[in-house]
Amino acid sequence: MTIRNMARKLDGAAISAFLHSLPARPLLLGLGEARHFVGELGELRNEIFRHLVEHEGYRSFAIESDCLMGLVVDDHIATGVGDLDDVMTRGFSHGFGASPANRELVRWMRAHNEARDDKLRFFGIDGPLEYWAASPREALTALHGLLDGPLPCTRETLDALLGPDERWSDEATVMDPSRSIGQSADAQRLRVIADDLVALLDTQLPQLGARDRERAQLYGRTAVGLLRYHHAMADTGAARISRLSGLRDAMMAANLRAVAAHGPALVFAHNLHLQRHRSRMALGDQQIQMWGAGAITAARLGDRYAFLASAFGAVGDDVPPPDTVEGILATLPWDESLIDGHRLAREVTTTAPRICQDFAYVPLDPAQLDMIDGVVFLSQALELGWPA
Repeated sequence: MTIRNMARKLDGAAISAFLHSLPARPLLLGLGEARHFVGELGELRNEIFRHLVEHEGYRSFAIESDCLMGLVVDDHIATGVGDLDDVMTRGFSHGFGASPANRELVRWMRAHNEARDDKLRFFGIDGPLEYWAASPREALTALHGLLDGPLPCTRETLDALLGPDERWSDEATVMDPSRSIGQSADAQRLRVIADDLVALLDTQLPQLGARDRERAQLYGRTAVGLLRYHHAMADTGAARISRLSGLRDAMMAANLRAVAAHGPALVFAHNLHLQRHRSRMALGDQQIQMWGAGAITAARLGDRYAFLASAFGAVGDDVPPPDTVEGILATLPWDESLIDGHRLAREVTTTAPRICQDFAYVPLDPAQLDMIDGVVFLSQALELGWPA
């Protein structure tokens, strides 16, 4: 069998055929990034999402960005509130608001909602963190404000326990756990308060409107997740960074469960977060491994979760050797291809892992192809960048 027999030019018909070939209609379709900030992939993602909306009934888009900041974008596409420049600045984390493809996506989703009754939703799935974490103030105070008494503490007590936000958001805690306040007496008390507020929310869900109910649950899981993360930041164990990475992806997975309630949805995040197998990466001289959000979600949703990994041929000036998976896929005649992942795994068994000159690119792992439903392959990725 040739590679071309298991691949087709990536267009709307190929996407629909792929979905209909799956054992079940996915609630969540993950489209992974082999590298962040690739212009060609962002543009292709937009085309895929438009097809899913117009032909497959998709109504939600989720991205690896701050879940609380994402509320700004969701409000904008729902009502038009906010200037687009401001929405792109305040509605995305990690520099993703600078992406022209993300800007075009938001503009298109807003235009769709203005013209149609079947409204689209936008979700951030990441926590307010990367390797360091933000203050839990926004999530805790917003949840506190949505609930009726008797509350576990006053707003003044909450403010006093939180203190200055700077002591929570110190980036130096990434490598120096002694600088974290995550296991301080104030933080320990806040963890109890957060748990009490979430428990109280469960008793008051019926009295909240749909919008407040959804947001209160988001604030609750974000507050609890952030306080868990800060607690782990104060840990001095050898597996500290792996544990932090796992907690981050667990927060993403919790947000994906909420997105699935509005499904079907397209999810756009790094391959490492969306793949089903255990993720491994290097941070300095440390080797990190964790189960990503996709693996956790697949464990819960089974075949209602599907994963498309992206991969590139030329990455800037780097061309894949012919004995790598990407080198073999580079022989396909199309600029953009969709390949059956399971058939690829059966046929490609003797390839070498690609070593790319671009450190930001994460190659396909030949040993894990059977864990991928499909591969979105771009023959070249030349629009490479990082936020200014």
